[in-house]
Amino acid sequence: MNASIVEFIENQTVATICCVDETGSPYCFNSFYSFDSNKSCLYIKSSAIGTHHGPIIQKNPDIAGTIVMDELHKIQVKGIQFTGKITKNDLFNVAAAMHYHTRHPMAMAVPGELWTIQMQSVKYTDNSMGFGSKVHWEAEHKEDES
Repeated sequence: MNASIVEFIENQTVATICCVDETGSPYCFNSFYSFDSNKSCLYIKSSAIGTHHGPIIQKNPDIAGTIVMDELHKIQVKGIQFTGKITKNDLFNVAAAMHYHTRHPMAMAVPGELWTIQMQSVKYTDNSMGFGSKVHWEAEHKEDES
């Protein structure tokens, strides 16, 4: 992933995540995240029970989302749009839990499950590099050689 994209994602804290239910109705939710640049994924904490989005993302893991600057500046627009797949981590994914709770230690007191968003594409807009400047990234998809 491009270094400018990685730096931007690592320096923010909240993503807006969009999912679509079985009737085709979109729904968005916000979540704190931690970013694993080696795996090109976001970790979030949420509950599958008692939330509107929980049952939706369990049935349809295809998501899209955005991350904007924590401190917005009207002239200096920076942000990403991304697509990916979301999956609930099993209880034994210690690495994901450590990654997330190191970034958000207060979240240890909040009930919920950890989820992984495997990013598939990212478009980064950074107007500080010139109005409308964009950097694109796509995950490498390897064909099964079996």
